[in-house]
Amino acid sequence: MDACTASVWPRLEPFLLGALQVAPPSKLSMHYLRKMACYVRTREGCFPRLGWHMWRHIACGKLQLAEELAWLYFETFDLLTPRSPEEKLEWAEALSQSQSPRELDRQRSKLYVDTLQFLLFLYLQQLNRVSLRTSLIGEEWPSPRARSPSSSSEREAKTSSSNKNWDDQAHLTFMQTHLFELLELLVEPGELSGSGQALRDSQLSAEAVQALSLLLEGSASRGRTVHPFHRLLGRAPLQAQAGYSKLSRSYSLQQLQNWLRQTLTLNPFGMSTCLRSGKKLAWALQVEGAMKRAKIARNTHMAPPGSRVVLMSQVYKQTLAKDSEKLAGANVKLHRCSEAFIYLLSPLRSVTLDKCRNSTVVLGPVETSVHVQSCENVRLVCVAGRLAIGASSSCTVHALTPTRPLLLPGNTALTLGPFHTHYPTLEDHMASVGLAVVPNLWDQPLLYSPDGPAPDPSCYRILTPEEFCTLVVPFQMEGDTCEVPGGLPPAYQQAVEARAQRVQEWQRTVKDAHLNKEQRRQFQALVEQRFHQWLLETGKRQELDTLLPPTIGQPNPTDHSQSTCSSNPSLQHQKDQMSQQAAGGTPTVC
Repeated sequence: MDACTASVWPRLEPFLLGALQVAPPSKLSMHYLRKMACYVRTREGCFPRLGWHMWRHIACGKLQLAEELAWLYFETFDLLTPRSPEEKLEWAEALSQSQSPRELDRQRSKLYVDTLQFLLFLYLQQLNRVSLRTSLIGEEWPSPRARSPSSSSEREAKTSSSNKNWDDQAHLTFMQTHLFELLELLVEPGELSGSGQALRDSQLSAEAVQALSLLLEGSASRGRTVHPFHRLLGRAPLQAQAGYSKLSRSYSLQQLQNWLRQTLTLNPFGMSTCLRSGKKLAWALQVEGAMKRAKIARNTHMAPPGSRVVLMSQVYKQTLAKDSEKLAGANVKLHRCSEAFIYLLSPLRSVTLDKCRNSTVVLGPVETSVHVQSCENVRLVCVAGRLAIGASSSCTVHALTPTRPLLLPGNTALTLGPFHTHYPTLEDHMASVGLAVVPNLWDQPLLYSPDGPAPDPSCYRILTPEEFCTLVVPFQMEGDTCEVPGGLPPAYQQAVEARAQRVQEWQRTVKDAHLNKEQRRQFQALVEQRFHQWLLETGKRQELDTLLPPTIGQPNPTDHSQSTCSSNPSLQHQKDQMSQQAAGGTPTVC
């Protein structure tokens, strides 16, 4: 009988959602985390669960981090914690009822995290740290091709644009390179030397191995069933190989490290495998020839929850619409999409927009985070657990989010506006991922500043009510949601009503003019001419044209994923909305 073998790989979600896509503060280096690891083991109220108040004491008093940055890391880790939608909605309700800073702090004090896993999470922030030595390998120094960034903000933007959160090869390299330090953080203080480093004969407890399940998972004997790391090691043959001692009920640090180095492999459900062998996703609206350059792949047919990936790359001058079970719970990446209109109307796990240009993206509720990176002139509409934007310019975001939008370095000319659309199943989708309408902090961004001066606050502005107009999702669907969840902020609601009033007054003026038949015909022609001119000037003509269903005789690919978005969108509703914009003053994208 063959010996029991195992394959272990880095989990996708901690790297994708847990590591902020920017270099971490210097105080989160291994030197300080070693000290924190010893501190939490010996201080009452820190182990095995760490509360917000104790973490704030450590972060602000010991590591000299700003309180808002300390909460950012604590809150980000909590987003990764498995909770039922009902629990998330109860937490949102409790936060929304906290009217004062003291009440809010009292509510936060009820939040606890696993201490050892939180230590690993903090170390994981090193994923996007820039190594000058690594960056110079294989290059002539100083490189004749390299140009020194003209300012610190440009250097930060360049750093942010080279993140590794989606790169499964980078995840494997990170684990292989930093394996010993990760294990060292889990060693009990009595197993450490005077300098805080692990001894050769150090032991790891079962609780420490369980904490590793935050970062690792695997399967045994080429099996397809995926197990958390600690459950995988529950098999007796693997325990022996990993250095488990029944007498001490612990693992040999040295033997476990050696075993992991032999069994660590590339994530079989990562982006590399998805690109190589993933299935193509069909769409309700496609025009023959328009998708030739696009690359759309998914692994949702085979990947376990938490590892489901959908990639859409190089979608160009096309409208794509989708509401499908194959999107539900997926981590979606939109890469280099240009002049596109994309509607993903399903509950999603996470979404990343990377290097997209001149596009509109409307998302269903996103359970964890939406990250916008290196994008230009993108209009994003989303309900999300967290919103982060880095190294992007001239982007407009309409968001409903219970956390402060995170503005990373390198942004310019961002516009933040309230969530302003709905579709029939939106509220059902929000409930399924545990997102409520309150609290909604869309207009309270946090400018990320780990070390040094804070980013320039002029990198963003709040959309004025005079510029505001609601968005219509132009597809026929079944459901009960018929208005923007939670309603619009009062000032924006008044602006919408005022614009509608101006349209009614204009229509009344035309009616009271008592034009004869020929005058009405001439006037109608002038209005339509001006309307079509406005469509061309604002680029909305392309949006309407791509919404038209294929003409008779034109091939239309079958949507095997059973999209519930009708391929006959309510164009008249969209045109009416655009007409109101044209009549109401300076038009904005609806």
